[in-house]
Amino acid sequence: MFESNKDSLLNKVKKFYFKNRRLPTYREMSKLFKLSSTSTIAYNVNKWIDAGIFVLEGKSLVPTRKFFAIPLLGSIKAGSPDDAVEHFDSYAFQEFTFSDPENSYALKVSGDSMIDEGIKDGDLVILDKSKEPKSGDVVAAYIDDGWTLKYFMKNGKKVFLKAGNRKYKDIYPQRSLELGGVVVNVVRSY
Repeated sequence: MFESNKDSLLNKVKKFYFKNRRLPTYREMSKLFKLSSTSTIAYNVNKWIDAGIFVLEGKSLVPTRKFFAIPLLGSIKAGSPDDAVEHFDSYAFQEFTFSDPENSYALKVSGDSMIDEGIKDGDLVILDKSKEPKSGDVVAAYIDDGWTLKYFMKNGKKVFLKAGNRKYKDIYPQRSLELGGVVVNVVRSY
């Protein structure tokens, strides 16, 4: 019955979890989903258990790694702007790596223009697309037909992108500048 809404229902559960640091009860889910039927809640929860998003430990519902998954959209150049980012898959992260799962996604870094920020080739960056960037934030930016990872800089009304590596020049938009999100975490595997 609610199959088409399962992602939005799950996102409501995730928002509740990240706000309260616990899963909602069935009664709380009824309020979140604006449903009075606990059997509909149980149906959705069982679908999530079957999908491996939750497990039952005794009578308690426990989130799995899949619960903390966010989309891994592809790679982004930390260097000169490059072609558009495309959807790859999803990647499960620990809950401390982001706070807004609905607006979070990950990108794999390619290049060395942000090494002074500690972001290296091969790292994964977690971005929040709902966060308003401040001057000095690291952002994924689509500038003049290419994506790049840089510092967002604002000086009065002038906006530009700055590398975290002195060998790269500042980039000023000639035609357009769109922001794809603010980096909120960096994940590195050794």
